[in-house]
Amino acid sequence: MLPLLASTLAACGSGAGSGPPTLNWYNFPDDSGALQKAADRCSQASHGRYRISYNKLPRAADGQRQQLVRRLAAHDHSLDILGLDVTWAAEFAEARWIREWTGAAKQRATEGTLRVPLQTSTWKNKLYAVPYNTNTQLLWYRKDLVPTPPKTWAEMLAMAGNLSRQGKPHYVEIQGAQYEGLTVWFNTLINSVGGSILNPAATKPSLGAPAVRAAAIMRDLAHSVAADPSLSNQTEDANRLAMESGSAAFELNYPFVYPSMKANNPALFKSFRWAPYPRADANRPARPTIGGIDLAVSAYSRHSQLAFEAALCLRNRENQLTAALVGGLPPTLRGLYDERPFIKAYPFAKDVLASLEAASVRPLTPAYQNVSIAVSHTLSPPSGIKPESSVATIRDQIDAALQSKGVIP
Repeated sequence: MLPLLASTLAACGSGAGSGPPTLNWYNFPDDSGALQKAADRCSQASHGRYRISYNKLPRAADGQRQQLVRRLAAHDHSLDILGLDVTWAAEFAEARWIREWTGAAKQRATEGTLRVPLQTSTWKNKLYAVPYNTNTQLLWYRKDLVPTPPKTWAEMLAMAGNLSRQGKPHYVEIQGAQYEGLTVWFNTLINSVGGSILNPAATKPSLGAPAVRAAAIMRDLAHSVAADPSLSNQTEDANRLAMESGSAAFELNYPFVYPSMKANNPALFKSFRWAPYPRADANRPARPTIGGIDLAVSAYSRHSQLAFEAALCLRNRENQLTAALVGGLPPTLRGLYDERPFIKAYPFAKDVLASLEAASVRPLTPAYQNVSIAVSHTLSPPSGIKPESSVATIRDQIDAALQSKGVIP
């Protein structure tokens, strides 16, 4: 590890030599080119004051976090701007690895930004990152099979049963594998019935009756004809592929499935539609869990003021629009949802915005990784869920997790 780290530090210096300083931006690997374009635009817009180098983190979120944690723990000065998963800000802030946003930078970061994404950037009432993009799930369905989309989970399972009896595609595709997607599913359901995983202060598990109800909905799907036989191994991309193959009638997933269906199965795309995430309670709107990336400034950056400025540029209107149109990443700036180019590329923009405004966030705690593992391990496989005893197990494990420092190497 030490030789590798040393070589990394040598290769990624933040501009100690001649010329403008280089700001190293570490973010997820983007195949669309949108992130590189943003880095190039902002470098040019700085008029020689700095240059942004876009460095790709590992593809998997766990690998991204592991690399950042190890380098920050080593006080690596070559990290300037960090692309954080929306669950990491509390942990990184508590460890003092990232800088607080204050003054004019904070004002620019929050102005016009959607309220719920901002929650993911906040810890102990202080802002530690700026929302770069966001994400939310919708219900995707086949109009040739389902003329009117279901409004509730109960309606959806009933429709799937009817389709099954007719010998038609009937699966409900959702993330059932033992990973973060399973935690997201549970978090969405528990918030949709008026509960939460942690109490408002994030000091104790909340859970209770809403958690039992959420776990029961997951179990009911797993034991119904609506369940894909591979539910316990299903991830977002597996869901997408199953829907594109024609074996499913419903899919709970992110907007990236829309351009994918258009490209991979044009015939089926003609019947591919979207609707709001189904309600768990008919009298209460669903609260889908948001995803996305927040941009933070490393506590060890030698160019922190420039890094704040550059981060704001990277997530400005032009770059968020490019990320949305080219990379399929919904923006965090409210105004973009009214702009014609965005609406044209995102015919479901209104539904995405409504979902984001009603959305929930995952528990804000430095111990989030521990909390997520407790949930996903206990609820896997979904067919093995025993609502009351499973929730009791989650409660005990979260109680123990909150006693830790929340940093998993």
